[in-house]
Amino acid sequence: MNHDLPLADELAAVSARMSGLLLSRETVGTALSLVTSLAGEALPGTAGAGVTLLDEQGRRATAAATDPIVDHLDGLQYELGEGPCLHAWERRHVVRIDDVAGDERWPRWIAAARKSEMRSALSAPMVAGGDALGAIKVYGRRPGVFGEREEYLLTMFAAQSAILVANMRSFENARRLSEALTDALRGRDVINMAKGIVMAREHVDEGTAFAVLARRSHEENKKLRDLAGALVRSTVRRDR
Repeated sequence: MNHDLPLADELAAVSARMSGLLLSRETVGTALSLVTSLAGEALPGTAGAGVTLLDEQGRRATAAATDPIVDHLDGLQYELGEGPCLHAWERRHVVRIDDVAGDERWPRWIAAARKSEMRSALSAPMVAGGDALGAIKVYGRRPGVFGEREEYLLTMFAAQSAILVANMRSFENARRLSEALTDALRGRDVINMAKGIVMAREHVDEGTAFAVLARRSHEENKKLRDLAGALVRSTVRRDR
C-alpha cells in the first residue's frame, strides 16, 4: 500500500504523543480520555471517538468517549450483542461502515443506528501480546468519511493504544502486588512478634509457640494474623 508523506507525518506525530503517555503514570481512565481525543484529531471527519474495554465485572463498556452519541451507539451494541465495534474486537480486524443507510450487517444495531445522526463508522481492535484488550472506534456524521487511509491510520493508532492500556494495567497490577507483598510481610512480622511473646511467657520453643497460636486461632475462629496482632497490641498496652 502506497501512503503519502503527510500520512507518515501524522503517524509519527501520534506515536510521539502516545510515547509521552506511556512514560507517564496516568490512570487508565485519564489516559483513555486522551487516546480518544488524539483519535479525533488524527482522523479528519470524526464526529466522535471512543474506546471499548471490559469493566471490573467483565462486561463490555465504553471506557472513554468524546461525544454522547458514542456512548449511545456503543450502548446499543452492548445491549443487542452485535455491532461493528464488537465485531472488530471479536474477529480482530478493522470494520468499516461507509453508510448505515445501505449496510445490512448487524441488522438490529444498524436499524437503531439509522435513527441517529451518525452515518459512518470505523472500528479497530486493540491487541497487545496476543490479547484482544478492546477496540477503538470513530463515528462520522457524513457517509464515506473513512477510507483505506483512515483504516490504516486507526489500525496503527489502535496498536499504540493497546500498548498504553497494557502498560497501564501492568503498572496497576504491579502496584497491587507490591501492596499485597507488603501486607503479607507485615503479617509475618506480627506473627513472629506474637511467637516471641508466647515463647517468653510460657518458656517454650518457637515451634511450640506457633502451635499455641494456631490452636487459639482455630478455637476462637480468628485469622492467625488478627490473633497475633491482638496479642501484640495487648502486650504493648500492659508494658506502658
